[in-house]
Amino acid sequence: MTKLVAMYKKPADAAAFDAYYTATHAPLAKQLPGLRRYEITTGKVMTPQGPSSLHLIAFLEFDSADAIQAALASPVGGQVADDLRNFAQAGVELLIVDTKEI
Repeated sequence: MTKLVAMYKKPADAAAFDAYYTATHAPLAKQLPGLRRYEITTGKVMTPQGPSSLHLIAFLEFDSADAIQAALASPVGGQVADDLRNFAQAGVELLIVDTKEI
């Protein structure tokens, strides 16, 4: 499997971020073609040393990196990307990673 990992930095207004993400962004992202599974962190994102600069991490699972690229290039992918400016002003980093169970 291949995952798109979205790491959102801490916003100025966490409650507003969470409300928008839950009500608007996540339902839109769940429409991405080829999406197999969508998970997000709950609670604080921590490091072994304590608090992190991240507020939320989303894990979107697809069959391959090509499937992720196709999803992002789709009309829904464009809408998802455009929607980031509505709530992710603190910044978001996107990673594409292959995973396997060991």
